[in-house]
Amino acid sequence: MTINLVDYERKAREAVQTFWGNREAARQKQIESGKPDQGERAGVTAGKNMDGFIALMIDIIHANGLVHAKIHQKCAVLTLPGFFRPTKRWDLLVIHKGELIAAIELKSQVGPSFGNNFNNRTEEAIGTAHDLWTAYREGAFGKQPRPFVGWLMLVEDTSESPIAGQGELPSFPRIRGIQGCILSKAV
Repeated sequence: MTINLVDYERKAREAVQTFWGNREAARQKQIESGKPDQGERAGVTAGKNMDGFIALMIDIIHANGLVHAKIHQKCAVLTLPGFFRPTKRWDLLVIHKGELIAAIELKSQVGPSFGNNFNNRTEEAIGTAHDLWTAYREGAFGKQPRPFVGWLMLVEDTSESPIAGQGELPSFPRIRGIQGCILSKAV
């Protein structure tokens, strides 16, 4: 069975543009209010930056036969059980006939502090997945098929982003750079 990706390349470009547009709009709004956050934080706190990617994911979900699934985006219904921690709030949940079909988390990495922040995001992604799969294995979701678990990370394409994570690895000289991310330039 092939998956309908609903013109994802164009929609992903639009989502990236929405990301940068929403960041700038939030920053401008804070400046106009006279209470701007420090540094990059002014463009982050509005919480709408990844909405273009959520819209793309919803289009893909609907185009692939889940038109009647419940797609949750509001904070009150985004919490799933964990194993190592009691609960985890996700960015998007897809529920169909009482079963979890998909749990998706969206993050971004923008600004000059790639090393530590990117490492923290990587550990967060691995830990979240391990926690969810352990909870699933231990029956926290009842008897149901394994859900899809996704983690999308948008990484700003700057001179620092391709070299983050590189360094001297004498025991593993072939390991280099960031893999598996969407790199984005500010528009």
